[in-house]
Amino acid sequence: MHLTRRNIGLILAPMLALVVWWLTLVLTYEARTVATIMVFCLVFWMTEVIPLSMTAFLGVLLAVMVGVAEIGTAFQNLGHPIILLFIGSFLLARSMTRHGLDKRIALFILSRPFFQKSLFRLFLGFSFISFLLSMWVSNSVTVAMLLPLMLGVTQLVCQPEQGRNSATFFLLGIAYSASIGGISTIIGSPPNLIGVNYLAQQGVTIDFLQWMLLALPISLSMYGLMVLYMRYFLSKSSYDQAVVQAYVAEHQQQHQKLKQGEKVTMGVFIVAVTLWLAPGVFNLLGLEEAYTFMSAYFAESTVAVLAALLLFLIPPGQENKGEGTLTAEDLVKIDWDTILLFGGGMALGQLVVTSGLADIIGRSITTVIDSENQLLLVFVLITLVLLLTEVSSNTAIAITFVPIIIGVLQGLDLPLLYPVLGVVVACSLAFMLPVATPPNAIVYGSKQVSIGEMARTGLVLNVIGAVVTTAWVLVYMSL
Repeated sequence: MHLTRRNIGLILAPMLALVVWWLTLVLTYEARTVATIMVFCLVFWMTEVIPLSMTAFLGVLLAVMVGVAEIGTAFQNLGHPIILLFIGSFLLARSMTRHGLDKRIALFILSRPFFQKSLFRLFLGFSFISFLLSMWVSNSVTVAMLLPLMLGVTQLVCQPEQGRNSATFFLLGIAYSASIGGISTIIGSPPNLIGVNYLAQQGVTIDFLQWMLLALPISLSMYGLMVLYMRYFLSKSSYDQAVVQAYVAEHQQQHQKLKQGEKVTMGVFIVAVTLWLAPGVFNLLGLEEAYTFMSAYFAESTVAVLAALLLFLIPPGQENKGEGTLTAEDLVKIDWDTILLFGGGMALGQLVVTSGLADIIGRSITTVIDSENQLLLVFVLITLVLLLTEVSSNTAIAITFVPIIIGVLQGLDLPLLYPVLGVVVACSLAFMLPVATPPNAIVYGSKQVSIGEMARTGLVLNVIGAVVTTAWVLVYMSL
């Protein structure tokens, strides 16, 4: 299947690129070339001919070779501060996994009597853990951490005749919760960072706390509706509370005493979150000097690197003498493909802007959509991105289309912040296909969820996501 898809991409990418080159004769050489390269890369991303990050590098390399980018500046985004934010947050998540802090958090919540009383409440516990963790660590890392524990529980509590459906909704619930929770913070999902960076290039700055204040209402609304939706399916399943209690008791015995590695990880995590939130708090309190100081010397990327360095410096007690809480081995186990994709992809996105292509597309759309009809405009943009994310990486779609949408908004003389926020959020609200988001792919890989079941369940949530996000964006724009 993968080989067939790859071959299709190898044939389709150059063909569509030639078609675009032929159809864009009226554009300048730079805009025409960038449009051709972007279509080529988009097909490669959708069909995964080569790793996503390498496709981004290929696109930048082609731009250099045909003269629309300079080699001296083309790859500068690999040293962008947000790359450091990625690396730091991934290493923080790695420390949680290595020392078992993730499982301790999960077992702590699941041991509460409230969650043990019914199958739906058990699902609520798992989904809440997924939602909460994905706010602070990668969505894919969150699901990968929780999946083994959840598979063990579903094998115990789901009856054979109903086991497939119950297990399916449990797994989908944890994946959807991670995607929804990830939109809540800047570091929760790669598209968030991409959107913040593009906005900064246009002179629109948004700090960690400001993003949370805007995105958290959207994520909480979506999470609540997703939970109610899943309750409809899970209410039909039988449940044995004693089995869950025995399972939790067995696993809690293995995690009685808090290890030094867990304490160090938790302490560093609390310090990082405090420093991330501090500038926004100072800004809200009107403490301009403190806000300026924190923004200058403790930016998000600086804090992430500081947290990672502390984990390498602080030893985990007697557990690993002579080494830190993290070691050199942990460096190779973080998601470098996403990190490199971001660097290369941001370079491609910058070309869309500097070549004038974003402005051209923006002006073209302004002739079709009336700027006065903001409801239709926002809904169309959000729905378009959400659908495109279903067939490609949400990171790749954000890299490709956020600059174009910025061009559309500028062409209509509309404010950038809230519509771009909505589009970036939509990149994480694709629930139908495994390729849409990493959490979808991970639970599909468990072999407990079919594509048909995921598509049928996710279709309704896609519609809900588009409506909820549009509604919140319009509320923010009206205020």
